[in-house]
Amino acid sequence: MKRENILTGSPWEDKMGYCRAVRIGNIIEVSGTVAIVDGEVVKAHDAYAQTLNILTRVEKVLEDLNVGMKDVIRTRIFTTDINNFEAVASAHSKFFKDIKPTTGFYEISKLVGPEYLVEIEFTAIATEKPLIQEGL
Repeated sequence: MKRENILTGSPWEDKMGYCRAVRIGNIIEVSGTVAIVDGEVVKAHDAYAQTLNILTRVEKVLEDLNVGMKDVIRTRIFTTDINNFEAVASAHSKFFKDIKPTTGFYEISKLVGPEYLVEIEFTAIATEKPLIQEGL
């Protein structure tokens, strides 16, 4: 099967050796994503705004892979403060209220920078065939 990497131009992609998302067949994995716009953290003390930013950015990544949020089957949410649950859950439900992927919500000691309150990973399964298939 063909492997498709989605790169965003982040300098960390080469430094660390990763990409924003990988699609192999109908399986899509999206790397842990924090809230950034044009290299700047979104509202460093607002877990709701950070979560919305993450979800909006990942929605675009999925669209680039010809799938959508409807195809997300799992999210993994990491926060540096479990008390952010209500704010994060409220933002998460704006995208997933009717889709209802499985999810985990984890408090961890740190993310990549102290200004980040939330990081989310995604797994999606495309329900339609990719637009380009090898050997066809």
